[in-house]
Amino acid sequence: MFPGVHAKTHPDKAAIIEAETGRVVTYAELDERSLRLAHVFAEAGLRPGDHVAFLAENAAEVFEVYWAALRSGLYVTGINHHLAPAEVSYIVDDCGARALVVGASKGALAVDVVDGTPRVELRLAFGGEVPGHGSYEDALAAASAEPLADQPRGADMLYSSGTTGRPKGIKPVLPDRQVDEPGDMYTAVFGPMYGFGEDTVYYSPAPTYHAAPLRFGGIVQALGGTYVMAQRFDAVAALEAIQRHRVTHSQWVPTMFVRMLKLPEEVRTGYDVSSLRVAVHAAAPCPVDVKQQMIDWWGPILQEYYSSTEGNGVTLIDSAQWLCKPGSVGRAGLGVIHICDDEAGGRELPVGEVGTVYFERDTVPFEYHNDPEKTRAGQHPDHENWSTTGDVGYVDDEGYLYLTDRKAFMIISGGVNIYPQEVEDCLTLHPKVFDVAVIGIPDAEMGEQVKAVVQPARGVEAGPELKAELLEFVRARIARYKAPRSIDFTETLPRSATGKLVKHLIKEQYQPVP
Repeated sequence: MFPGVHAKTHPDKAAIIEAETGRVVTYAELDERSLRLAHVFAEAGLRPGDHVAFLAENAAEVFEVYWAALRSGLYVTGINHHLAPAEVSYIVDDCGARALVVGASKGALAVDVVDGTPRVELRLAFGGEVPGHGSYEDALAAASAEPLADQPRGADMLYSSGTTGRPKGIKPVLPDRQVDEPGDMYTAVFGPMYGFGEDTVYYSPAPTYHAAPLRFGGIVQALGGTYVMAQRFDAVAALEAIQRHRVTHSQWVPTMFVRMLKLPEEVRTGYDVSSLRVAVHAAAPCPVDVKQQMIDWWGPILQEYYSSTEGNGVTLIDSAQWLCKPGSVGRAGLGVIHICDDEAGGRELPVGEVGTVYFERDTVPFEYHNDPEKTRAGQHPDHENWSTTGDVGYVDDEGYLYLTDRKAFMIISGGVNIYPQEVEDCLTLHPKVFDVAVIGIPDAEMGEQVKAVVQPARGVEAGPELKAELLEFVRARIARYKAPRSIDFTETLPRSATGKLVKHLIKEQYQPVP
């Protein structure tokens, strides 16, 4: 389904609520405005298979662009508005966008990328004037609201976060169906799994240029629920929104859990979160202690999935299963899991052994745009329908997957593999640690050594005493060879808006000068 179905049955129902402003967009408005924008795209010459992009903070207009593209057979690409102009220009040009819709709050950035995006033929701005861009509202007002005779289903083409290098465009195959026909993989998997429906009130504080908030917003709107959209995550504001809007479903990353758990107890317990039925989390493995504390607080409503922007496979686990299998990200809900070694043939490993995580599908459902070599590198050497995004882990004898880290972050010290995630999980909930990253740095004797880079909690003095305390804390909990050889302190650590550490930026600071 899509919003047009619900516009006929519940036209005045809220499809989107902007948490900070209280602005409401009804299903009737979302349907009509996305329809008018679809006409604008068509009149500009865009045809199925073409691309549109948006550059904006979280706003209801993002989903007008999304549904206009999806009811026109177009690819839609959301762009990280925290990137530098050259990085934005690269994505707009690489995806081949012929239309670009921008929010006026990012107007200066939009102006800076004009010269670097010569293939864009239609530029529109909402929320205010942006030089070189037409008025979004004027374009919609002048467009037809007549129903489209043909509404081929489009798709998102999103870019990886670039945490290990330049972002990659992940291009799915366009489906051969109309927008109101069933068949969307994400709706089919997550809709029944999490009980999304017309009574859903879904809260997300994550940026809509990322896969989960955009796709889950699409699922909620396809099934007739209400999407409460926040501009950004704030621990107290999130709890206030849950209470005010009687949120039933929400989505988080582990970093957000940590921030909420570190609120004073009287603040945490001062909000009514009893309306919550499902709290979904993903994007990064959740430390066991963090998840246990969240279940103790919110009850057994946590639902975790492991997937990727590529969508090559999915694992699922609920709270009851996790309590029996702490640390697991679940069993396969889409695809078949294979754990393989790094030898030339990619030998499949037995239960309990750590290796690269592959998902087997009938066909690999994506390719990396303009990069056939990277597409092939993500496939198993002997099985073209097995694909990986570079995560490392193992399965137990019941098929539950446990992630250890990303292959790119693994530290090899003295020939021994060390996974930074284990050390990070250990330090995350230390009361004097606000944030932490563990990396490998060059070591003349061992090849690499383990270093922790710590952002101390507010009011905590960084120095030798804190360093000694943290080292003792880690060594008491994990094997000494995995513990950091050194600790540095920093005022802040680079994280993406979805909470992922951008480790390559940290590692670059420790590389030897050529």
